[in-house]
Amino acid sequence: MSPFASALETAGKPLFADVAGDISVSFEFFPPKTEKMEATLWESVKTLEPLGPRFVSVTYGAGGSTRERTHATVERIQRETSLQAAAHLTCVEATREEIDEVARDYWAAGIRHIVALRGDPPEQGKAFVARPDGYANAVELVAGLRKVAPFEISVAAYPESHPDSPNRAADLDNLWRKIDAGADRAITQFFFSPEAFFRFRDQAAQMGIDAEIVPGILPVSNVAQTRKFAAQCGASIPGWMDRLFEGLDNLPAARQLVAATVAAELCGQLYAGGVRHFHFYTLNRAELSYAICHLLGLRPTGQAREQAA
Repeated sequence: MSPFASALETAGKPLFADVAGDISVSFEFFPPKTEKMEATLWESVKTLEPLGPRFVSVTYGAGGSTRERTHATVERIQRETSLQAAAHLTCVEATREEIDEVARDYWAAGIRHIVALRGDPPEQGKAFVARPDGYANAVELVAGLRKVAPFEISVAAYPESHPDSPNRAADLDNLWRKIDAGADRAITQFFFSPEAFFRFRDQAAQMGIDAEIVPGILPVSNVAQTRKFAAQCGASIPGWMDRLFEGLDNLPAARQLVAATVAAELCGQLYAGGVRHFHFYTLNRAELSYAICHLLGLRPTGQAREQAA
């Protein structure tokens, strides 16, 4: 019986009745552009810190556009909090030597975890073109990072296939090659169907991929924005989600409640199917991710609780 079928057998009991707090989580942030956005980010970081995440990652803009801000944000998290910071690093618009230098700088700053990605092209809608003197893809990047330092390395996975991938088999083969090159785990792009994740995880296991595959969770509070994200990464937005958010444009509190309910139900179904590790795309807001972690039984650690008091 598949994990999802097993989860459906428990449909008669409350979704969070059996959670035991036996989960681990990680959170993703993006580097702020303004002072106001920076204040929001750090408030979110401090709110989520007591939950004791395995790590928190900071994204890297298309074409390396946020390289300096990413570096500054990662270093500050590492320096001023108890969190383990992970830096996103991409292949776009940089030579191998430039990327290796960034990696060496991270290692010197105490950063031991890299999220290695091919990256998005500088101009939306344009195809990715590797530089002759750069890393051609995430497989090459992972192998290159392994030569720089013994980083912990996470890579991306796509339960509904990457937009540039010709088919699911090619997508899975690419994931296998990233793991074979030295990646420690895969974090999936966001999705809204538990079946999509379980199917992908089972297919990966059948191929012999034994690395951890962590579901990426995006709590949705803006369907239009999410649709834009989905178009870039190959995720599908179910019709029922549009209907749930209809008429809530001017009701932010209600919209947030619906968003928390949708994401929490997805996480509850994943938990019922055996998932114990979750990665949250926070969009630099803590409330939804914190609420879902709470529903899954996660509570502040003793030391972190004292720091937050």
